[in-house]
Amino acid sequence: MLLFMPVTVRNKRFFSIFVVMNKITLRRLLVPSLVLIVPNLASAHILPGTSHGFQDGLMHPLTGWDHLLAMFAVGLWAAQQHGRALWQIPAAFVSVMVLGGILGVTGVYMPGTELAIAISVLVLGGLIATRTSFAPSLSMLLVGAFALFHGYSHGHEMPASASALPFSIGFVVSTITLHALGIGAGLGLRNQPRAMRFAGATIAACGLVLLT
Repeated sequence: MLLFMPVTVRNKRFFSIFVVMNKITLRRLLVPSLVLIVPNLASAHILPGTSHGFQDGLMHPLTGWDHLLAMFAVGLWAAQQHGRALWQIPAAFVSVMVLGGILGVTGVYMPGTELAIAISVLVLGGLIATRTSFAPSLSMLLVGAFALFHGYSHGHEMPASASALPFSIGFVVSTITLHALGIGAGLGLRNQPRAMRFAGATIAACGLVLLT
């Protein structure tokens, strides 16, 4: 919260710096708050018994840091790109994730799922920290490969009592929300490369922890 006091500012340059600093502070507080609050708001609007499995699917990407960080990182990385890649990268992730979810629900065996998910967090964080960009097709292929394992994990871990379709819709909605939060944060930090590098390095460090 900003407190405005009746102070006469003689130096306009100092006042401009003060305003910019406060905007940066608000932005840094707003993004983490959205990450914590929005999923809870989405869950709070689900009425018990109205969509069997939807709430389970909605909460599944939020119950593990590996899914949450990877999906948020996809949004951050997409925000570093230009043109259509901003939406093509998240769209590719969601599309292939649905395919992975179908494989998980049908009982297809995919070895190394947890390892691949941990690697996705490490790689995406590294790409953000180093501001690496590829051709849109290669970027979509990369996130699609990771999304296949994330989707498989969702489908494979679906509760036996849940219905496949509502559960799938739930984790798709949750994933899109995390992507949107990542894109919003990335666009907000686009002119702050140090903060973006720090965010990417932090995500990559979490990926290393997951690997160990």
